[in-house]
Amino acid sequence: MKHLPRAFLALCALAWLAACSTARSDSAVAGKAIVGARIYTSPDAVPIDNGVILVRAGRIERVGPRDSVSVPAGYEVIDHTGRFVTAGFTNMHVHLTTEVFLTASERTDDGIRAELERTFTRWGFTTVFDLASTSAIASDVAGRIRSGRVPGPRVLSVREPFYPGGGTPVYARPFYEAFGLPSSEILDDAGAAARASRQFSQGADGIKLFTGAIVGETETRHMQASSVAALVAVARDAGKPVFAHPTDRQGLSLAIDNGVSALAHAAPLMGPWSDNQARHIAQRRVALIPTLSLFEFQPHPATPTEVAIQQTSALHRAGGFVLFGTDAGFAEEFDTTTELRLLERALGWRGVLASLTTGPALFLGENHERGRIAPGYLADLVILTANPAEGAAGMSRVHMVFREGKVIFPAPQTHR
Repeated sequence: MKHLPRAFLALCALAWLAACSTARSDSAVAGKAIVGARIYTSPDAVPIDNGVILVRAGRIERVGPRDSVSVPAGYEVIDHTGRFVTAGFTNMHVHLTTEVFLTASERTDDGIRAELERTFTRWGFTTVFDLASTSAIASDVAGRIRSGRVPGPRVLSVREPFYPGGGTPVYARPFYEAFGLPSSEILDDAGAAARASRQFSQGADGIKLFTGAIVGETETRHMQASSVAALVAVARDAGKPVFAHPTDRQGLSLAIDNGVSALAHAAPLMGPWSDNQARHIAQRRVALIPTLSLFEFQPHPATPTEVAIQQTSALHRAGGFVLFGTDAGFAEEFDTTTELRLLERALGWRGVLASLTTGPALFLGENHERGRIAPGYLADLVILTANPAEGAAGMSRVHMVFREGKVIFPAPQTHR
């Protein structure tokens, strides 16, 4: 064997030392240990006081009391004594339609990050479901987050909605005109089904139907039952959820009878739900996203908030799914305090926490890795400064948010 040049051997030695240094650096930040807080591992579990959550590679490694879970060497210890930890929150009804999101293509990463923090992450959301914007907006915002350019929640989206023929809602028309968007109205069932298939192929995570669309002060345009059935069939084949905007009794029936997955709002226009009506919805396994604060912030004699609360409570008592959602983006209020307070009247604080965590995870078929704080689950975590058991409104008092073990609120650069 020929003797290798000394210079080559020196380079090999340097490379070996660099590799060892890198390995030591990786082990030095092998994981995170969140210590000292009261941990609500799930809505129904007994909380763990003075707990420890070990996080490694984006997932929860161990969770338990501090006196039984030791922190491995090399883990970053984050002390949250006096605070409270829950699984990450999901907002099942938002819109990427603020001024910043509407002009996302013109915005810097810092601008998008700041808007995501203002609208979603500072309220504890590690997942949001956009129930109608545009494909371009959803792709832009979600793409920046997925690539790591911008810290933020996981963004799911239905992209463009489906309106009945002649049923573009009166409040949506200025949006379509201002941005020169093509109509989202259904012309025929075959065309609607083809568009749904196309949107799924382009990355849509569900579809939204306006089974009852408000086209005037007292006028509602309803989708044809055949259109609802055709779109539900496409979504079912794709394994995706279907959301319906019901508005009134007829819109609700069209949604329930044709197999939609979730109601995007309560429907106070139709009046209180009887026990039989609530049981029927629950038995069809149709979830409800009440958006109670929408009726509070935009009061109208025909849609009283109290009726929306009654419908939510009736469905909850009947064993139905209730999921948290605010309509933020359409509504200008992003602070979740009011929604939490109103929802607690219908569900109690444990029900509210379930609507934010275990409920969405089960609805989305992700309950094996999201919605709880347990070994093997993704480390989506919310650190609160208020005890949720002392009032659901305290769940708006967010101190820090982790998504898959990474800080997304406050932004990482403020917590170095």
